[in-house]
Amino acid sequence: MEIIITLVILLFSAVIHEVCHGVMAYRLGDDTAKMSGRLTLNPIPHLDPFASILLPLFLVWAGSPIIFGSAKPVPVNFFNLRNPKRDMALVSLAGPASNFLLALAFAIPIRLGFIDSSTLGYAILIQAVILNLSLGIFNLLPIPPLDGSKIFASFLPGNMMYQILSLERFGFILIILFLYTGIIHSVLIPILNFFLQLFAGISIF
Repeated sequence: MEIIITLVILLFSAVIHEVCHGVMAYRLGDDTAKMSGRLTLNPIPHLDPFASILLPLFLVWAGSPIIFGSAKPVPVNFFNLRNPKRDMALVSLAGPASNFLLALAFAIPIRLGFIDSSTLGYAILIQAVILNLSLGIFNLLPIPPLDGSKIFASFLPGNMMYQILSLERFGFILIILFLYTGIIHSVLIPILNFFLQLFAGISIF
């Protein structure tokens, strides 16, 4: 049951993340996600067998202290954006920002003491806060194809920016490598603890 609850929260949060990318792109001039039918909260068009299901299940099986995953990335044509370099950063930032806002929303009842810490509802809210903070922080890492790499690349000169973006085809290999070596966990856990303390007044790692 705990795994099912985790996957449901994770999928909901990842769908919001991707829809926010698409909505921001649409507002900045690119309607690719809209025309592809991806500006919807229906999870079916957003499902990715590996990133939405297998990756979080693998992390659960491996006993990882942090569980994360993603939905299928919404298609964005950065050349359609009114200011491609700046707007690429804004579109990329929209997804992680949505996760931080969700984490804050789930944390408010905890922070204000509206829910008893011994209840199932409290456990679900804590899980929702942790999952959304994990998604937000993880996606801000400057590792292609994560959002952080596009934000970082947007500050570089054109040729360097394209070199960074060209690494996206190796992205999941890099992510698995960093997971295997423990580098991602060593970076994520201190940051996650900081935001858990800030948002919910707790520290569990």
